[in-house]
Amino acid sequence: MKEEYIKKEAWSKIFSFLKSRNDIYIKDEGSCKMFIESIYWMARTGAQWRELESSYGKWNSIYKRFKAWSEKNIWSELLEFCIEDPDLEYVMVDATIVRAHPCAAGFKKDSQARQALGRSKGGFSTKIHAKVDALGNVLKLIITPGQRNEATQATTLLEGYTGEYTLGDRAYDSNEIRKTIKEKGSKAVIPPQSNRIIQHEYDKHIYKERHAIECFFGKIKHFRRIFSRYDKEGRTYAAFLSFVGAILWLR
Repeated sequence: MKEEYIKKEAWSKIFSFLKSRNDIYIKDEGSCKMFIESIYWMARTGAQWRELESSYGKWNSIYKRFKAWSEKNIWSELLEFCIEDPDLEYVMVDATIVRAHPCAAGFKKDSQARQALGRSKGGFSTKIHAKVDALGNVLKLIITPGQRNEATQATTLLEGYTGEYTLGDRAYDSNEIRKTIKEKGSKAVIPPQSNRIIQHEYDKHIYKERHAIECFFGKIKHFRRIFSRYDKEGRTYAAFLSFVGAILWLR
């Protein structure tokens, strides 16, 4: 008997979201669950689509369906749907590098930057920018080329959910970012850059809580397709990332 990765309670939440959509076709609950299970298998193993177990169905049909749902933003909206009662005592922002496999290159000529691929110290890579709540549950995700500085995405990351305190490392130490945090009614807990003339004070005790976002990155990288990028299209990789984020909310 095939292992079921998605438990009953989690599936109930996912299926209630999918049923609410008028822009996708769901034949029946059983076949729909099988499709979602196949996406979980792909995310967890990082296998090529052609290697998808035949018991899930035809790999090409599953791939086309996954891609079509990605174009309709189904996966990102599933993540938003799964965010429920976040702990907003703190919100944390940070970024992590993921190496891109050579097969991720070559979607279209000169399209690497548009597909969130670039060159950093880590090599051919993509950078995942994230915002999480005090418990390390993801609230927002953005992908960029690997060389893109964290501070460039801070304003976008800070949109939406706001915490009593906003935690970030030195990469987010800029007057503009601090101003944005203050305008949102939050208090910045960000260590100052060493070259600042005026050194900002920050609560070192609260800053220790920032480990939660590092734990989040560790969790998503248990999924092989997130840990190493194999997808040529940035939208497809972002879809897997949103799917994994939703799964972690449902655990």
